[in-house]
Amino acid sequence: MKNVRQSNVNIHKDAWVEINLESLAQNIIEIKKGIPADKKFMAIVKADAYGHGASMIAQTMLASGVDAFGVSSVDEGLDLRKVKIKCPILVVGAIPLWAVETASQNDIAFSIFNEEHLRACKDVYERTGLRPKVHVKIDTGMNRIGVRSENAVEYIKKVQNADYLNFEGIFTHLASAEEPDETQKQVDRWHSVIDNVDTKGLTLHIQNTVGTFAYDIKSNMVRVGISLYGLYPDLPPKVNYKPKLKQVMGLKGRITNIHEVKEGEGVSYSHKFIAYERTRVATIPIGYADGVSRNLSNKICGLLNGQKVRQIGNITMDQMMFDIGDIDAQPGDVITLLDDKDLSLDSWAEILDTINYELTCRLKVRLPRIYVR
Repeated sequence: MKNVRQSNVNIHKDAWVEINLESLAQNIIEIKKGIPADKKFMAIVKADAYGHGASMIAQTMLASGVDAFGVSSVDEGLDLRKVKIKCPILVVGAIPLWAVETASQNDIAFSIFNEEHLRACKDVYERTGLRPKVHVKIDTGMNRIGVRSENAVEYIKKVQNADYLNFEGIFTHLASAEEPDETQKQVDRWHSVIDNVDTKGLTLHIQNTVGTFAYDIKSNMVRVGISLYGLYPDLPPKVNYKPKLKQVMGLKGRITNIHEVKEGEGVSYSHKFIAYERTRVATIPIGYADGVSRNLSNKICGLLNGQKVRQIGNITMDQMMFDIGDIDAQPGDVITLLDDKDLSLDSWAEILDTINYELTCRLKVRLPRIYVR
């Protein structure tokens, strides 16, 4: 029997994203099999858990062995606190200085890497008595944010002497984890820092998803993102282990109309599809405004009553059409666009020459999330 619950969004729509919590739990269990027992496990749930709904899946993650959450903003951390998530939360990106107080009031740790951050932390402590929780972010080669590795030892020692904050950890981010040689350069810079400061009691984290699967690096926590949701990032030729994963996200829509088209008639805007014989066309209420790229037009399939059907014509803002031929179907029947078997996000990513991360985040909030086990 399938248990179902839904997120608190408008559901007056015959289309939805389906999130399989059982697959999510199993993915975490599989990933943890390859992680040393003494390493903590941070689940990256930024961008609303890559489009899966962070506040709705957080409890499942915790029950499956997650120790902490990584988010991209204070607001994302607040969303988790609002649903009674009490575990450690870290903003892995930069936060505005005026958000330091809010983060501290809500027990949300954040990244620091410059003098302005230290002054903001001191100001909050002097005004409120709160000691902000911080992790020092080191730039070892991503060139995005962080204190450069050659300046990091001095900065960390200054942080260690600051009695107005709680210094919890040090971390960096691998820029090209699929490239062992480039990764080694970053690991060397990482060691040039952590081997020259007192790290007792600190959380050290450098391994992202690829780093977790492929490398043994001195740290005591891993940060796993995309593979929580059943998708693989680009991996190097050799990995320590590759867990068995199931795609967590599905996409479905109910047929709103079925009609017949004659040979030679076009379908949708600009008639990019012309029927070469008489057939039947089914329409579902999903379009590019929901996050399904128009560039997928005429290139993807769906599943209707156990049979594959071709998407035809340009995908429009709110609707798309399928050639259902003589399949026994009627309005209200479900066409599945994504599942954990043959209809994968990876196949869409290949068509669009992009990464699966982007596609999970594209499926917009106007598609309600339905959570099943």
